[in-house]
Amino acid sequence: MVQQQTSSEQLNATFSALADPTRRSILARLASGETSVSELAEPFEMSMPAISKHLKVLQRAGLIERGREAQWRPCRLAAGPLKDASDWLEHYRRFWEEAFDRLENYLRELQKQESKKKEHKNGRKK
Repeated sequence: MVQQQTSSEQLNATFSALADPTRRSILARLASGETSVSELAEPFEMSMPAISKHLKVLQRAGLIERGREAQWRPCRLAAGPLKDASDWLEHYRRFWEEAFDRLENYLRELQKQESKKKEHKNGRKK
């Protein structure tokens, strides 16, 4: 029986899996389509058991699905948790955009005030 993860647990698992550059590289390769474990392992200088450990982390996080077709062990991207992580990050993107917009408005106001001070100092009232 598969245990359901809470939203917070799922995000933790996703970000934990994405923290490793090897796992990110594996996901990037799977974005092009289904691939065998041996093909995924080719570019890495590590043992098959080490690759299998990375795949297990990705699978536990729900980021990949692994199949079995005779001797072929295909892996495919399961992008749902990536969408959830992207949605979570989107909230913070909006936060920063709003903060930068407020900063821009504040700087414009400071520039206006500075410009008025210079005009007044130079005797050019408008």
